[in-house]
Amino acid sequence: MIQRNFLLPSLAAAALFCGACLKLPPYQKPTAAVSPAFKEEPPAGWKQAQPSDGILRGKWWEVFNDPALNALEEQVNVSNQNLLSAEANYRVAKAAVRVARSALSPTVTTSPSVTGSEASNRVGSSRAGATGPIGTYNLPVDATYTADIWGRLHRAVAANADLAQAANAQLENARLLYQTELASDYFQLHGLDGDAKLLDETVNSYKEYLTLTKNRFEGGIASDSDVAQAETQLYTTQVELTDLGVARAQLEHAIAILIGKAPAELTIPSMILTSAPPPIPVGVPSALLERRPDIAENECQVAAANEQIGIAKAAFYPTLTLAASVGLQSTSFLNWLTFPSRFWSIGPQLVQTLFDAGKRRGQLASVEAQYDATAANYRQTVLTAFQQVEDNLSALRILESEAGTLDQAVKSAQRSLLVSTEQYKGGTVNYLQVITTQTIAVQNERAAVDLLTRRMTATVQLIQALGGGWDASKLPTTQDVSGQH
Repeated sequence: MIQRNFLLPSLAAAALFCGACLKLPPYQKPTAAVSPAFKEEPPAGWKQAQPSDGILRGKWWEVFNDPALNALEEQVNVSNQNLLSAEANYRVAKAAVRVARSALSPTVTTSPSVTGSEASNRVGSSRAGATGPIGTYNLPVDATYTADIWGRLHRAVAANADLAQAANAQLENARLLYQTELASDYFQLHGLDGDAKLLDETVNSYKEYLTLTKNRFEGGIASDSDVAQAETQLYTTQVELTDLGVARAQLEHAIAILIGKAPAELTIPSMILTSAPPPIPVGVPSALLERRPDIAENECQVAAANEQIGIAKAAFYPTLTLAASVGLQSTSFLNWLTFPSRFWSIGPQLVQTLFDAGKRRGQLASVEAQYDATAANYRQTVLTAFQQVEDNLSALRILESEAGTLDQAVKSAQRSLLVSTEQYKGGTVNYLQVITTQTIAVQNERAAVDLLTRRMTATVQLIQALGGGWDASKLPTTQDVSGQH
């Protein structure tokens, strides 16, 4: 008679070893220094957003009201190869969650086999009775199941889910990075178009001055030195104008790569920046923790590191594995798949490491140190985010003030140039005075063009620092990353 309850002693021993389940304190997000308000005030006329307000919603680049920029930005999501790589890495992380979750279920395997054998038909020198070849037919089905008594397997699933969420946040951070990089390159490129237009107008003006100087030289009023100075100024400006093409071409090529095209496939028409940057609503610093994908990425990594501590502590406790095997076995093919050919076995296995020379304690110390490092990285990311917002708020405020003063300087330099030109025509000043005022006027006008470009790029960088309209609610849930719905 088969003893049916032979498992009870083993399970009782397992319960004696196991006792109460391993419990760890629940995960808590690391604290970070958060001030109640930003130090830098936004530029005049900008709106202070409430904590519940979205900084930007949807396609943030549309605040610039530039159809050409909109068309380029739309292609980043579709064709940027680095972004596609990040998306593939996210899918890898999601697959890792499913792999970890599979450990919570039994593993069932089978290994059918057919073997033949024949015993020797000779014993000594006399012929024994021939038995003939014997065939053995096996159809086993084996199942193993590891009981997750200490939560090690569940923590592995949770850790992989946290890392998958981190990969998703990394994907969104990369998306924002490439989108803002494209916008910055776009405005810098058109800033160079403004420089080129200014220098082209300056070259035409200098040609007129050169003609004036030559006429005065032929009339005996001006010296050959004046002609040489006018020529030098014209040729130098022509060189500067030509040299702008290098930077513009490189920016155009960079934009092509960002939208996944070869540089030969993209040509961006010249355009002059004229409008001031749009105002961007700024929330309170605490809202930044929920609106930056890189902060969310680091926070998910901290959560995963916390789960690793639980996994390392579970290694100090025994592992209970249940194994079962059933199948059919026969030496006759005709009788192989019949009920009398059945066999079965079942039993638990309790494994406990008794001595490992401090390996598990070393592993625990390692993951605890990794947790501290990850938490420090999280806090540093938060501080860096605050710095980036403050930097761009101050840049926009200061540049806006500078733009007003520079506008007055441009008007004054232009008036000074008109006066010097009339004085030179009247013979009261030499050509050096004209050159000096010309140089100052061009420098101020070019500074005004470059200042507008800096304000546009600072606005883009502020949008990036504020998270580009992303928020933590867009992170996939554990069910999403594990494929369970």
